[in-house]
Amino acid sequence: MTDANTQVGRLDEALADLRQHTKVTPKVALVLGSGLGSFADTLAAKTVVPFGEIRHMPVSKVVGHAGNLVVGEAAGMPVVAMQGRVHLYEGHPVVDVVFGLRLMLRMGAEVVVITNAAGGCGDGMEAGDLMLITDHLNLTGQNPLIGLNEPELGVRFPDMTQAYDPELGALAKQTAAAGGFSLREGVYAGLLGPTYETPAEVQMLRGLGAHAVGMSTVLEVIAARHMGARVLGISCITNKAAGISDQPLSHDEVTETATRVRGQFIGLLEGVLSGIAAGG
Repeated sequence: MTDANTQVGRLDEALADLRQHTKVTPKVALVLGSGLGSFADTLAAKTVVPFGEIRHMPVSKVVGHAGNLVVGEAAGMPVVAMQGRVHLYEGHPVVDVVFGLRLMLRMGAEVVVITNAAGGCGDGMEAGDLMLITDHLNLTGQNPLIGLNEPELGVRFPDMTQAYDPELGALAKQTAAAGGFSLREGVYAGLLGPTYETPAEVQMLRGLGAHAVGMSTVLEVIAARHMGARVLGISCITNKAAGISDQPLSHDEVTETATRVRGQFIGLLEGVLSGIAAGG
């Protein structure tokens, strides 16, 4: 009998609920951010499980985050996808923010493809660009590994030298080139939110080396690396950050841009998953 007071215990109870719907062991786990969840609709032989039907699984209330766990096939390979995620700014504890990611790895996934909608603050970043995340800045003030370490999940002090897998990054760039578009590259800064950054904060982030900024991803990547998964990160640049554009920022713009580049985004993910299925 598991102890529901531990992370492992909560994950195992959630997994027991999920196994009532599917016995699939996925190879790849996908986290689909704001406006990007439609990729899960393209999966073959899919099973859709609402977050609310899984014990301990937090439910997002943010527009553009459907709140489903979708298990299916892509490129003939079993995958699991989160349609949406929860965020610190919604008031969830940090362990809940990474719970869905940990659950997908607990199902057996070994590779994580994590996506987000982000503001572009690097030179030349334009709305509609797709950016390969090469590294990140965790500026949330939180870390999912704070507290007692559970060795069954990972080591106490995980190495983050290569938080984002270079071989997966190379595969993504090859896929983009084959699709006739260039994949931008850069550092993603994860902040708490929910306010968009001020122009002064954006200038600070540029000085720190950030090329894109958002309110997710960094905590999930830490949890994924803690559990030994390989990580590929892709940002959809949905707007220019404050002070770079003279337009006021809105979540509607985020979802509209993500919808506009949906075809390119889906093509990129399909190509990456085909490469992984072929041994990449």
